[in-house]
Amino acid sequence: MERRNFLAGAAAAAGGTVAFAPLRAPEAQAEAARSRLALPVPRQPAAFGSTGRDFPTVCGNLANQNHSTLRRINRGNVEHLGGAWHVNLEGGSASGRSQQSTIVAADGVLYVQTAEQNVFAVDGRTGEIRWRTSVGARQTNMRGVGLGEGLIFTTSGENIVYALDQRTGAVVWRRELLVAGEGDPSCDPEEGQCGGNRGGLAGAVVYWDGLIYVGTEGSTAGARGRGYALNARTGEVAWTFWGTPGPGEYGNDTWEGDTWKTGGAVCWIHPAIDPELGLVYWTFGNPYPRTNGSTRGGANLFSNCLVAIDAKTGKRRWHFQSVHHDIWDYDNVMAPVLIDLQIGHRKRKVVVYGSKVGMYYILDRATGRPVHGITERPVPQEPRQKTWPTQPFPGGEPFVHQAPSFHDATRPVPYYPTGGIFTPFWDDATILFPGAGGGADWSYLSFSPHTGFVYVGYGLINSSYSNTNGGRVNTARPFGEYFSGGLAAVDPRTNKPVWRKEGEWSLAHGNGILTTAGRVMFQGRPDGVLVAMDDTNGRDLWTWQCGAGVHTSPISYEIDGEQYLAVFAGGSGLPYPDIPKGDHLWAFKLGGEVGPAPTPTPPSRRNQIRAAAVAGGAVNDTVTLGRIWDPVAGAPGGEENTVAQNAMAPQHLTVPVGTEVTFVNPAGNGHSHGAASFFEHVFNSGRLKPGESYEHRFTERGEYFYNDPVFPQSTGKIVVR
Repeated sequence: MERRNFLAGAAAAAGGTVAFAPLRAPEAQAEAARSRLALPVPRQPAAFGSTGRDFPTVCGNLANQNHSTLRRINRGNVEHLGGAWHVNLEGGSASGRSQQSTIVAADGVLYVQTAEQNVFAVDGRTGEIRWRTSVGARQTNMRGVGLGEGLIFTTSGENIVYALDQRTGAVVWRRELLVAGEGDPSCDPEEGQCGGNRGGLAGAVVYWDGLIYVGTEGSTAGARGRGYALNARTGEVAWTFWGTPGPGEYGNDTWEGDTWKTGGAVCWIHPAIDPELGLVYWTFGNPYPRTNGSTRGGANLFSNCLVAIDAKTGKRRWHFQSVHHDIWDYDNVMAPVLIDLQIGHRKRKVVVYGSKVGMYYILDRATGRPVHGITERPVPQEPRQKTWPTQPFPGGEPFVHQAPSFHDATRPVPYYPTGGIFTPFWDDATILFPGAGGGADWSYLSFSPHTGFVYVGYGLINSSYSNTNGGRVNTARPFGEYFSGGLAAVDPRTNKPVWRKEGEWSLAHGNGILTTAGRVMFQGRPDGVLVAMDDTNGRDLWTWQCGAGVHTSPISYEIDGEQYLAVFAGGSGLPYPDIPKGDHLWAFKLGGEVGPAPTPTPPSRRNQIRAAAVAGGAVNDTVTLGRIWDPVAGAPGGEENTVAQNAMAPQHLTVPVGTEVTFVNPAGNGHSHGAASFFEHVFNSGRLKPGESYEHRFTERGEYFYNDPVFPQSTGKIVVR
């Protein structure tokens, strides 16, 4: 296949820049935003559907615009929002799993799932649970139901799609997928169509015109991705679109040998639909193996692609690949946003795609051609990874910088090799930014027709990758690094950020954004706080403690002329493992009298070492370098390890103030090792040869991270009490 066809099935235009403008002062940003609203905005197609009284699909409409036309709650009165009601869906006993289901609302009833595999219908005025239906026992992420033809559509952790009666919750039909035989006719083990792992169902369900659309996950385990369309009345499979094409299919020759069988490329977030064009826009994730490209030469379609698929037949119309032969986990899986724009004197129908790389590819919805141009730029090469010689850069500017910076949370942990976007790696774990958590990752965007901006939450989090051969462990988030993030407004007419608002928290993992006609936008944070902001400049107007991390999108609905805001707050596991969990379903209204939840312990802003603490007295206040702690023996392991993250024994040591700690490289090791404190730089042993040691006395309380200057992925922590 010709290289030009890897891009979009159409010639890519030249042009564009990736220059990253420095942040301006907040006052200057606000003034610039007021003077540079992306207006006028054409009327959006009625076929997309609209919000108002209802919020009938995840992200509001088929275009995923995440905008409410309600305006009673506005910038002038949002400070008077209070709780209308609050309910713990699982009785306050949620399992601690991620709760990522965004609510949909119809006729005054809210529909939401829990990771515990229950689907709820809740009275939007009172919070009374009208019905609850269990769809299994195997827990998994649940990201939202579909609604249509009097039915509620949901997936389950047991890879079953259910249609429930909207009034009663009774099961109308069920269809098991991802199995061979009658349940899933597309999965034929004799033809090797199932891949190395069957994966799971994923993403919110989307209904349109008699069909529902269901995605899959599991690329990190070698599942072969696929997107399904099912008959909404019967559950019969109408078509299957494979993320990795089989023999004789377009794109199969972009995979070396039979690697397509286990190639990943799963579509784990829901698509957008343009009814006028009859197209489904679905994003497909990274190839497998995720960070080792040595076995799967080629561009690896349709991994890292946005694919426009005929909604009725499942045939590919066009595709655009944002990362060729990905080895960085830059899967760019997101809910695409469809917008009609006015650029100059011309009306353009576009789709907005991209996330982790920190920049958007704005494409013509009918053809896939870039609206702002694409430049295929040469990038650094690593022949052992079979890297692709170029990568596509869109016209405009990224909304985050694209290399580690010493001026924010992307300050790299010392001694690692570092690099910017598309820097290759092999044996040595190499710190890159954007990392696997974004850029923007999968948080739902919002498009406001009142400002013309696309709003996106992002994370400032590095990743560090190696090839994982020989027992190497990918330090996807290096221990001890800091996390943060922010919010950006992007003008889709130019593909440039208008303003950015950086803060304490990464906002890239499900922290969706709702804009409203009242000129207020809402977004939740990992610490449980829901924030209302001015859509012009991001200025905070109101905050509320929800009791658990908010990793879903807020929605708005109306009952008898009263506007409500609702959100499900249950926490998540990324990027902070200690995000507060729960099962809090909230509704708010002006003058609401229910108070906020108690403030939970917020996540650590530093990537913590969570190995069990070992008291210094138990090991003679000594850390053995290059060895892994054996918790059964209560002693360092007997063999040297140069590839693990925890080759400090013990990895987590606690001592009182005034203790002198000895770091020793045992004589039996074959390499030099060391212990260097970061970012506080309190101690540094330098390189210790086998048999050498170093002592440091800790005179102040605190938490001290350190790593091995020779093998920097090996990181330890000393807590001084």
